[in-house]
Amino acid sequence: MFAFHGDRKNYFDIQAANAAAYVIPFIEERMKITPGMRVLEIGCGEGGVMKAFVQRGCTCVGVELDAQRITWGSEWLSEELTKDQIRFVAKDIYATSTEELGGPFDIIVLKDVIEHIHDQPAMISRLKELLAPNSIVYFGFPPWQMPFGGHQQICKNKWLSRLPYYHLLPGFIYKGILNAFGENVAEMMEIRSTGISIERFESICKQAGYELLHQRHYMVNPIYQWKFGWKPRIQWKFIQGIPYLRNFVTTCVYYIIRPKYQL
Repeated sequence: MFAFHGDRKNYFDIQAANAAAYVIPFIEERMKITPGMRVLEIGCGEGGVMKAFVQRGCTCVGVELDAQRITWGSEWLSEELTKDQIRFVAKDIYATSTEELGGPFDIIVLKDVIEHIHDQPAMISRLKELLAPNSIVYFGFPPWQMPFGGHQQICKNKWLSRLPYYHLLPGFIYKGILNAFGENVAEMMEIRSTGISIERFESICKQAGYELLHQRHYMVNPIYQWKFGWKPRIQWKFIQGIPYLRNFVTTCVYYIIRPKYQL
C-alpha cells in the first residue's frame, strides 16, 4: 500500500487537484461549466472531486455508501456544507430517487467508480432518470487489463502492491497469492469480478442508448502526477485504435456520454 492510500486527507486533496486540472477541462471541451449547474457524483468518497466543481460555482450532491468517508468529507468540506454548496447522501444510488436528490442534474460524475459496480448496464441505464435535458455523464476509470487494473496497489504487502498484471492470472492462482500474503481476499476478488474493459464500457453505453460524445485515453494517468510525480501522457493514437490490446497499456480513460438525440 502506498502512503497516500492511508492518508485520506492527502488523497482528498489529490482528487480535488486532479479534478480541477484535468477532469473539468476535459468536460469543458464539450460543455461549458457555469455557476448554478447541478452536479451529481456517484461514489463520491470524501468529496474531493466535488470540491473542484464547487470552486466553479456548481451545486453538488454526492452519493456514497461508506459512512466513514462521508464523515471525513463533512469535516473537510464543512464550509461548503454550511453554504448548501454540497450535500452528501449515504445510500446506494439504486435506493435514491431524483426527487430525493433535489431534482435532475446537468452533469453526473463517476470517477474511478464504474469498475467497482455490479450490473454496470443497469447502472448506466439508470443514469438517464437523473439527467436534465442537454446534460452529460463523465466517466473516468482504469481498464481492467492495465498493469494495476486489479487495484493491487492497495495491497499491504510492499511487493504485491508494486507487481503489475498478476491480477490477470487465473482466479484460483490469483486468490492463492493473495491468501499466501495475508491480503484481503474478499475485497480483491470482488474488484476482480467488476473490472471493466474499454470495449465493454463502450458497448454498454451504446446498447443503453447513449452516444460517446468525447473520449481521451491516457498511457499515464493524470492523477499519477500527484501520486508518483509522473508526467501525464495521452495514449498514442495507433495504440488507442487497437481493440483489446489498448487495455493492457492504457492506465486511464476519460469519457463523456449523453443520451442519443438530445438537442
